[in-house]
Amino acid sequence: MTSTIDPKTIGQPTKTAKTAHRRHVRTVTGYIPETDASGKEKWPVGDEKVWKEGIPKLTTEVPAITKSVVNHVHTSLARQAYNLDNLGAYQASALSVRDNLLVNWNETQSHYSRKAPKRAYYLSLEFLMGRTLDNALLNLGLKDKYQTGIDKLGFNLEDLLDEERDAGLGNGGLGRLAACYLDSSASQELPVWGYGLRYKYGIFQQLIAPDGSQLEAPDPWLEHDNPWELPRTDVTYPIRFYGHAERLDGMRAIWSGGQEVIAMAYDTMIPGYETKTTNNLRLWESKPKRGFDLQSFNAGDYERAVEASNSAEAITSVLYPNDHTTFGKELRLKQQYFWTAASLADIIRRFKNTDKPLSEFPENVAIQLNDTHPTLAIPELMRILVDEEDVPWEKAWEITTNTFFFTNHTVLPEALEKWPVPLMETLLPRHMQIIYDIIPSASTAVERKFPGDRERLARMSIIEEGFPKNVRMANLACIGSRKVNGVAELHSELVRATIMKDFVDLYGVSKFSNVTNGITPRRWLDQCNPGLSNLISETLKLPKAEFLKDLTKLGVRRVLLSLLPRTMHIADIVMENLQGLLKYVDEPAFQKKWAAVKQSNKERLAHYVETTLGFKINTRAMFDVQIKRLHEYKRQTLNILGVIYRYLTLKDMTPEERKKVNPKVVFFAGKAAPGYYIAKLTIRLIVNVARVINQDPDTKELLSLYFLPDYSVSLAEILIPASDISQHISTAGTEASGTSNMKFCLNGGLLVGTVDGANIEIAEEVGESNVFFFGHLTPAVEDLRYQHLYHPVPIEQKCPPLARVLNEVSAGRFGDGGVYEPLLNTIRQTDYYLLTEDFDSYIQALKLVDEAYQDRIEWIKKSIRTTAKASHRFTSAGMGKFSSDRAIQDYAQEYWNIESTKVE
Repeated sequence: MTSTIDPKTIGQPTKTAKTAHRRHVRTVTGYIPETDASGKEKWPVGDEKVWKEGIPKLTTEVPAITKSVVNHVHTSLARQAYNLDNLGAYQASALSVRDNLLVNWNETQSHYSRKAPKRAYYLSLEFLMGRTLDNALLNLGLKDKYQTGIDKLGFNLEDLLDEERDAGLGNGGLGRLAACYLDSSASQELPVWGYGLRYKYGIFQQLIAPDGSQLEAPDPWLEHDNPWELPRTDVTYPIRFYGHAERLDGMRAIWSGGQEVIAMAYDTMIPGYETKTTNNLRLWESKPKRGFDLQSFNAGDYERAVEASNSAEAITSVLYPNDHTTFGKELRLKQQYFWTAASLADIIRRFKNTDKPLSEFPENVAIQLNDTHPTLAIPELMRILVDEEDVPWEKAWEITTNTFFFTNHTVLPEALEKWPVPLMETLLPRHMQIIYDIIPSASTAVERKFPGDRERLARMSIIEEGFPKNVRMANLACIGSRKVNGVAELHSELVRATIMKDFVDLYGVSKFSNVTNGITPRRWLDQCNPGLSNLISETLKLPKAEFLKDLTKLGVRRVLLSLLPRTMHIADIVMENLQGLLKYVDEPAFQKKWAAVKQSNKERLAHYVETTLGFKINTRAMFDVQIKRLHEYKRQTLNILGVIYRYLTLKDMTPEERKKVNPKVVFFAGKAAPGYYIAKLTIRLIVNVARVINQDPDTKELLSLYFLPDYSVSLAEILIPASDISQHISTAGTEASGTSNMKFCLNGGLLVGTVDGANIEIAEEVGESNVFFFGHLTPAVEDLRYQHLYHPVPIEQKCPPLARVLNEVSAGRFGDGGVYEPLLNTIRQTDYYLLTEDFDSYIQALKLVDEAYQDRIEWIKKSIRTTAKASHRFTSAGMGKFSSDRAIQDYAQEYWNIESTKVE
């Protein structure tokens, strides 16, 4: 006899299947020690004394550090001093630092298990982490000692830092915001985990073709072992796609058949600054359930043998697959469900280990949805509660709507995510059933409050009628979340007044609020600009921790908030330490030191450009920087057309007139989505304009232009400290917030921008005299678009300078003009992003910049005031308002209701 299996049962759920994957073999999380009758914890295995003597401690002294690094060279890398290069030395050093992180990490997770605080989980499709070694050393306070130890081993720490590749887990501001929030959560000792996907190739490596166009190559960031992650082979969950959903009694159903893949966890430690607290980023990798099809292989069908494996592994291969194809669209939806389903399974498993009833789930768990990408978590939680945990529908919906919180990141209706109903019905049949089950209660609430308003019902419906019908993810996120927030004051107001107005009318304004984005001052000041950080520390005679962590005084914050009117912000009460710099703004010696730091950063950027691109840069010129993902609303096109205008103006000048001109170097960096044709044309135009003006003997000393390919966090860390000005020039009302503007200001760079996003709040804090605003305001935008559509005026009449620029491009001054006609026609015809309306104002703003830059002393003062987070009208709030420490505390207190919990 032997055991047998009915082939028909393969892929079918069993009675134990729905709970089996909620528990797994012991990992660092979810374990609570048993206690004896007196309440004392019992040691689980072996001799407690022997175990505790063997538990590692932090390695904090140079001899122990060098010993740890050498040990990893020999035992982790199987190498020796005779054959160790910089890459090997980096890997050994990183593993040594990771050992320290793991000591704190284990203590943190055990602390959370014992104390069982309410936890928050941050679901984001992107986590743009940047390099980890430098950040880990900074947060551990061990950078100087590791530098000394590595010097003794014959290597240079800066060289080793350059060996690390940026993690390919994000593309833009959405992902960098998530990374800052995880850093701040750990630094503020908050129990917050992040959940994302472990992309094998990231988004893409950006290359530039000979004709100037963008090329996309795979970004193999995992080409070498990633020393910062821990594979969790014991943390796996089966994730189902396709199949069919069979209704049972009431609202329950059984989802079976189709394809099953395995989600396997990889953990990355997130250390807090000046604290033991070390939180976690858990990333999911897709793996085949059974892998290799041996029967097909033995039959000679080799492609079929690996088909299932390839299909499963493709899910986490690339960030943002091109969704202009049916395959790409399906793959993106697969990614979103795979990640949210695995994350929820893990969150529920951890909660159930506390033995609390599911009715208490919202009192113990808060889940933040970072944009609409994780919205499928809402029907997935309903599926788990109703189908697997037998919770009644009404109670399950109550639990769900009190667990989720939704951050909206756009005001562009076309950017709100939608998925075709036929695709959803095929790929996720059970979730489509649940969405249809949610609709009646949502529609009833609308009909009850606005009887007979069918247009409102249609606008608010989760399903958008059409061919095909679409699922509106933003509507689902709004209906299924406890609170909705925007990411800047203007953005949040626009959300309430436009794309979410109907929901505000239904639920009331209290559900819709604002949390202005923030950045971590550790990475975006001390790590990327140590010269400035050191100058601040020396001038104010303060340890760096005083201004890198103490931007919000957390010890008094909660008490003060409980006593203050809700309209007041703690920044109006608590004096920021960086305000002390204002006392030195008029001192020549301090001005000289400040200018020297900026010049050093410009030299560093120039060295980077020379070593990577082969070009020499005039570091005495003004550095003008725009670094963002390429998009029409961000208006890189306006910038490059302004550069062309400046070039043509210089060409028109006499040699004597040119002597009075302020030299300028313009930098662009950013990636265009592979399917975004107009954005890619903008890159091509930038590159080809640079070729012309950088070689023109009449102007090359006064104006030069560079496109720096393959933009990343590490490149931003070089560009931002070197900037004299940065451009944040989106059409008014289109940029939700922005965070790069905050980073530039923190590093003493002045802004050129529209009255949009966080630019407005920055100007309120640093003073409008330190920001160069231009362009039409948000209330005028729709009227101007209406005029463009129904009462167009020729560009030659409306804006002759811009017309000349466009004609020069069309005429072939910068290469084949016909190539750029689709791009130019977006301006000549509809001009949806109002370049023709704002061009004259933009050029005037740049002239004001030139005039201000000529007065070097006053310019340095402006730079100091900007970093010092204040203007002549503000004595407290300043740039501290834009710290991610402040933002994450807003989420913790106003949304998640979680407390700091110190790890002793």
